[in-house]
Amino acid sequence: EVQLVESGGGLVQAGGSLRLSCAASGFTFDHYSIAWFRQAPGKEREGVSCINTSDGSTNYADSVKGRFTISKDNAKYTVSLQMNRLKPEDTAVYYCAAAPRPWVVTTAPWDEYEYEYWGQGIQVTVSS
Repeated sequence: EVQLVESGGGLVQAGGSLRLSCAASGFTFDHYSIAWFRQAPGKEREGVSCINTSDGSTNYADSVKGRFTISKDNAKYTVSLQMNRLKPEDTAVYYCAAAPRPWVVTTAPWDEYEYEYWGQGIQVTVSS
């Protein structure tokens, strides 16, 4: 059974940092695109960052470039998202998603239909 489990969310003040983790199981981790999406209240879900677990290539939404860093640990089947200089507008439920096509990171990183597996989501709240 494929599982993606997010952890590390919570409440933080603006300017602070959080580190989200996505623990994967039930599939061959080494040849996937793993992405983070988020959905704020009243807004559509949007892509934040993604990583190719084969070659480590990454992609970031413009809104988080320079503040967020995605990384992977193939031995632990984990993808992490380090979020620095957080802003109130980063407040959202963050989802981890996986696509069995590592090239999605560069061809269609924010196309939700490319991602077959999704976690339950975790709340991140940034207070002003």
